[in-house]
Parts: sequence; C-alpha cells; structure tokens
Amino acid sequence: MLHTFNTASVVGRALTDTLPLCSQELRSRQFWRATAAEVLGTLVFVSAVLGSSIPGPEGSTGGPLYPALAAGMVAVALGHCFGEISGAQVNPAVTLAFLATRRLDGLRALVYVAAQCLGATLGTGVLYLSLPLKATAETFANKVPMEVNAGQALGMEILATFQLVFTIFSVEDQRRREGAEPGNLAIGFSLSAGIFTAGRLSGGSMNPARTLGPAIITGIWEHHWAIFSPQVYWIGPVLGAVLAGISHEFFFAPSASRQKLVACLTCKDIEMVETASVSRSSLSTVTQTAMRAKQANKSEHG
Repeated sequence: MLHTFNTASVVGRALTDTLPLCSQELRSRQFWRATAAEVLGTLVFVSAVLGSSIPGPEGSTGGPLYPALAAGMVAVALGHCFGEISGAQVNPAVTLAFLATRRLDGLRALVYVAAQCLGATLGTGVLYLSLPLKATAETFANKVPMEVNAGQALGMEILATFQLVFTIFSVEDQRRREGAEPGNLAIGFSLSAGIFTAGRLSGGSMNPARTLGPAIITGIWEHHWAIFSPQVYWIGPVLGAVLAGISHEFFFAPSASRQKLVACLTCKDIEMVETASVSRSSLSTVTQTAMRAKQANKSEHG
C-alpha cells in the first residue's frame, strides 16, 4: 500500500508540474508559429509529391522516379524554410520518433501530428480541385500492388522509414553544417532512396500524413487503418521511425550511454547525461529537438 501511495504521489507531482508548462506552451507565440510551419510545410510537401505523380498526356506516371525526386528536393527546401522554426518534420513518424527518444514533449508532438495531418489533407484537397480529370486523383493514394501481400509491404515501409529516420538522427547528431555537404541534402537523398526502394512494393510512403490526406480526399483506405486490414501505412512508418530513433540515440550516437538509456526509461532528465555534442547540433537541419523548443520558450518568456 505504501509503495502504491508513493507511486501515486510521484505521478501526481509530475502532473502538477507538467500542467503549468503545458499552459505556458499553449500561450507561447513560438509554439503556434511552429505549428503553423508544420501545417504549411506538410501542405507543400504533400502537394509536391502528389503533383509529381499525376499521369502525363499518354497516361504514364513515370513510376517512383518523379515522386522520389520531388520528395527529396522539397525536403531540402523545407529544411531551409522551416528548419529553425519547427524542424520541418512534416511527418508524424518522425515526430513520434522524437517523442519516443524524449527529444520532443508530449504536447508538442500531439499538436505537430495533428498539424501534419491537416496540412496533408489541405495539400491533397488543393491539388484535387486543380485536376481537370478527377479520376486521375486515384494515383494520389498509396496502394499495395496485387502481386505483393500486406506483410511484404509492411516490411518495406519499416525498412524505408528506418533508413530515413536514422539519417535524420545522424545528421542532427553529427552537425553536418560544419562539413562541406549540407545536412538537409543527406536527408533529401535518404528520402528519395526510400521511395526508389519501396515505391513499387508499398508506394514508399514513409509518412502516415502523406497517406492520410489522399485517403480522406479520394476515399481509398486500403491497408490504412480499417478494422481487420493490416495497417501498413501507420504501423510500418511509425515502427520503423521509432526503432531508428531508439537504435541511433541509445546505441550508435557518440552521446549514447547506459546512463542515457536508463534516464529515458525511468523518465529522468535526459539532458543531464548527454554530451555537449547534442547542444551544438545544427539549427538548420530537418529535425527539431526538445532542447530547442525549451530554449525558444525560455527566451520568449524570460
């Protein structure tokens, strides 16, 4: 009974400490500026990728080539546009990976995911209204080919998203801005490579919002989240992203340590056991750490 009481009191104190922080966050101009950046960034990203998949005059879509190139290039551009504002995550899987590794707080992660899904839906809607022939909108939806089963497509989504998110964490950790090659470029290459790899097997989504927006507009929900249907486009990207984030953050990063892993698992302050390399990470990459969010809020309310 005493142990139960102590646990309850700890949880109660944690909630008491968290609620004022959430209230302060919701009143922060930077918080809503970052949220708007995620909406606009995802809108631009999804509209660019879907626009590149529209069939040409002869009915040919070009396979995964055009979407892969468009996705890689727009990811680099968005990193420069919104990298210092929200991190230009534009992907719920990336956001949840940062949440799982405690690089992002729960409130910001929840709002970011909602903003990304809204932006993807708006981007798809705008593009759909611009189509002279609405039937071509079917190319917007990610679908598992008939010759591929759901398990194989799920595996490809996990693999493709894993390499993308691992690259994102690596770019953040290695401070690519100090090298000859911009970090955003590496992320763009990784995104294009993922679409090239998984495009013909699963559609190469790697982004639940990119799949959700077209599903809402076109009504094609195959392998999305319907009951009794394998949730390829949610489980795959999220699982791959979380595995990538955890494996890099706690096993491969220069700052990885047993103490850091224990701090994460026991909900202690993970910043206390990190090396200085994390605090010197690039502000112009496609990622956004919780450290930056805290620093921005402190400077605004200080």
